[in-house]
Amino acid sequence: MDRNSFRRYFGDQRKLKRIVDFLIMNQKLTRPRWYVRMLMPLYQRRAWSATIYRSVRMDTPPYRQFAIGKRSVVESFACINNAVGDVLIGDYSRVGLHSTVIGPVTIGSHVNLAQGVVITALNHNFSDSSTPIDAQGVATSKVTVGDDVWIGANAVVLPGVTIGSHSVVAAGAVVTHDVPEHSLVAGVPAVVKRKI
Repeated sequence: MDRNSFRRYFGDQRKLKRIVDFLIMNQKLTRPRWYVRMLMPLYQRRAWSATIYRSVRMDTPPYRQFAIGKRSVVESFACINNAVGDVLIGDYSRVGLHSTVIGPVTIGSHVNLAQGVVITALNHNFSDSSTPIDAQGVATSKVTVGDDVWIGANAVVLPGVTIGSHSVVAAGAVVTHDVPEHSLVAGVPAVVKRKI
């Protein structure tokens, strides 16, 4: 049974899924339990030359993929979360200080995220005003960052966005739409300022 058919089967077994999720994830802290975190080196795919600082919060349960390529770095106090979707980081890439990446996200090679960058593919549902927002679940839409991209400090990349290769996102920008290749975007919401 391959991974996708296993996920489909497991997804149909609601009671079993709730039990396993309880055993893997601390429901209050919404992060893997301590004994699951101890096993991370066994189920994460890390290149031997990749560096993840000890202070990084790795919310990476085993039922989603986390992979980081050669000579890539996740700097101090960053947060990587693949609980709702895979997080894949290419070669020679850097996730800066205090940055947050919430999957499903694919980051290419030679990508630099400055400090405080947020890349999130997750949104909370909120359409039913008679139900608390935290009880309405979440929706995800994959984010893709191409190769050779620089994202400036405190920029935010929202769900469903694709950032084309060889592009620059200016500091403080909020990216709500796709960014074409070879573009410089800035502003809230981010717009193309010029071609590179």
